[in-house]
Amino acid sequence: MSEHYAGSELSLFAEARHWKSYVATLLRPWLGPRVLDVGAGIGSNLPLLFADPVKQWVALEPDADLLRQVTGASRTIVGTLDALDPSEQFDAILYLDVVEHIEDDAAELERAFRHLLPGGRLIVLVPAHQFLFSPFDAAIGHFRRYGRSGLRRIGPAEGRLECLLLLDSVGFLASLANRLVLRSSMPTAGQIRLWDQAMVPMSRVIDRLLSYRVGKSVLGVWSHP
Repeated sequence: MSEHYAGSELSLFAEARHWKSYVATLLRPWLGPRVLDVGAGIGSNLPLLFADPVKQWVALEPDADLLRQVTGASRTIVGTLDALDPSEQFDAILYLDVVEHIEDDAAELERAFRHLLPGGRLIVLVPAHQFLFSPFDAAIGHFRRYGRSGLRRIGPAEGRLECLLLLDSVGFLASLANRLVLRSSMPTAGQIRLWDQAMVPMSRVIDRLLSYRVGKSVLGVWSHP
């Protein structure tokens, strides 16, 4: 069954090329020949990630209207994990800014883990820090934000945690300002450009210096033993 996504921010963030390039640089080493992109949206993650070693990209999205905007995928599927054949398996399963929209997040990741090949990776990117929860989070249907311990806690029981990183230290300060001062329910295109073109390049440098311990997003990777 197709569901309609309530948020309206996807086209705005699709233009965040520096951020997507930064995330893609971190994710590429974890990918493999067959990738499942859960909650693919309009496919904005695909252009930078569908390259060697990826040979097949499956976009899974419950909103049929969004999925029709996806181009370049090997296959598109309307629905959730329930739409997959129970025996279908992948080298990597991506949840990029998706899990925070799912009420029973731990159960979702446990189900996803069953679709991993041995040695495959479950890759999750979520917004960080519940104290940053803002009108913007509420407006686009977020149930929560995550600390490192919170993301670790919902990981699959049989998975081996490979990395747990906080990203975008400079953007963290901007998010804190929005939470405390601006309280905006939706960023403007100008604010997205400022963040993406000025803050993200600085974060790429500072995050490494801080050993990925400060940021407004959390990246977790679990491998299938």
